[in-house]
Amino acid sequence: MDSAVRVDLHGRQALVTGGARGLGASIARRLAGAGASVLVADVRKDLARELCNELGATGPGDARFVEMDVRDAAAVAEVFKDLEAEGQAVDILVNNAAVDVSKPIEHLTADEVTRVVTTNLLGPMYLCLETYRRMIARGGGHIVNILSTAANRTWTEAGPYAAGKSGLRAFTHTLFKEAQRDCPGIGVTGIIAGGMETPFIMERFPDADTSMLQSPDIVADTVLYALSVPAGSAVSELVVVPRREPSWP
Repeated sequence: MDSAVRVDLHGRQALVTGGARGLGASIARRLAGAGASVLVADVRKDLARELCNELGATGPGDARFVEMDVRDAAAVAEVFKDLEAEGQAVDILVNNAAVDVSKPIEHLTADEVTRVVTTNLLGPMYLCLETYRRMIARGGGHIVNILSTAANRTWTEAGPYAAGKSGLRAFTHTLFKEAQRDCPGIGVTGIIAGGMETPFIMERFPDADTSMLQSPDIVADTVLYALSVPAGSAVSELVVVPRREPSWP
């Protein structure tokens, strides 16, 4: 499906975390299709490299794999140092990487809670810390944080996931306000995405009713829309959910 959103990203470089498959891959394809050079960051090396080969063969922009575990603050910082040494900058950051453990709180382990919250909250914060200060120095850029309906309304078996996404929503709102103050050339957008037909859902819930899920391409188009807004305006948050989404509002 081609994007209905039109934005010219030639000459800009985007970094997408969790970009190897699902929503991340859809976003990477949309960004590359708009002309951006795309850095695909994921722990799934083979899938990420396959996607980069695909994007390099079909899109106007180039793509390459970046090895990164968002939970490792030192590794995140090292990626940005390496990019800086190569004379490259991240103009667009999309914090998409996320995990979940669907268990009642009674049965959760400390390791499971740590994994979810570190991936879904601390990881995006680490990326924002490295990206935002460099965007300030350059005078522009855009950060997109992928949120969830769980950032607004939770449900059972979603304690750590909701905590992480709620925290990320609060952090995104704060970053938006600081960007308004610090640099009008920086955009910060949180995207609250409802259920999607991606491995993130289907691997955990193989019997899910797909008629109640949306295509990740729709959410990827929403990312492009956020990037298409003229500099005189700002989009702090967007909500895109299936019409039959049970967890919104």
